[in-house]
Amino acid sequence: MNRIQSKLQEDKKLLSIYFTAGYPNLNDTVSIIQNLEKSGVDMIEIGLPFSDPLADGPTIQASSTQALKNGMTTEVLFNQLKDIRQTVSIPLIIMGYFNPMLQYGVDAFCKKCQAIGIDGLIIPDLPVDVYNDQYKATFEKYGLINVFLITPQTSEERIQFIDSISNGFIYMVSSASVTGSSSGFGDEQTNYFKRIADMNLDNPQIVGFGISDNKSFTQATQYAKGAIIGSAFIKHLTSNGSDSITGFVDNILN
Repeated sequence: MNRIQSKLQEDKKLLSIYFTAGYPNLNDTVSIIQNLEKSGVDMIEIGLPFSDPLADGPTIQASSTQALKNGMTTEVLFNQLKDIRQTVSIPLIIMGYFNPMLQYGVDAFCKKCQAIGIDGLIIPDLPVDVYNDQYKATFEKYGLINVFLITPQTSEERIQFIDSISNGFIYMVSSASVTGSSSGFGDEQTNYFKRIADMNLDNPQIVGFGISDNKSFTQATQYAKGAIIGSAFIKHLTSNGSDSITGFVDNILN
């Protein structure tokens, strides 16, 4: 069983943390992953920086720009992660845009992910229909879970289709805006979380965008299996470096 699937079976609300590979410094990637696991995080999303990150807010965009300046590339990331499974056991997901994967070669990219122990991919700009028609077999060949995003504007029919071809979790975007642009959730978002929960989908949902503290984590996980924090953690890294990760995670969970 894939590590993501095993983690989803645990009887707890899950915390997933996103960070940009190669930020703040090029060689911080492995130590950040190790420290996040030691701090009690359940899953990690490793951002593969891209020069045109459409779904990302200014905080993550800035971290991607700096990571690229630092020298981060697909090949560098794979080299950094080649021994990661000797020290880290929680699920690892690469989140990035499709262009770098296409340039690398989709089959070669997925094969490399399997070899180093990556469990899944999140590719915001890969249409679900294109994935289903052209790439699903490749992902499955290498044991990778592809995670799809839904928003408050996604139709029920589309959500049902996404659920039918998913085998991990559904990334439930809390709003239609970019990352890092809100604080806490109002009635409209809470009603959206409840509406999706009431659909009784086969795949659990994990909420992302707008989660930065214990209050928003608790709100997001009232109707969902877990929550993802990205921009708030990047801001923490910007201010503190890779130190005091434990304190950041503690403040979210307690």
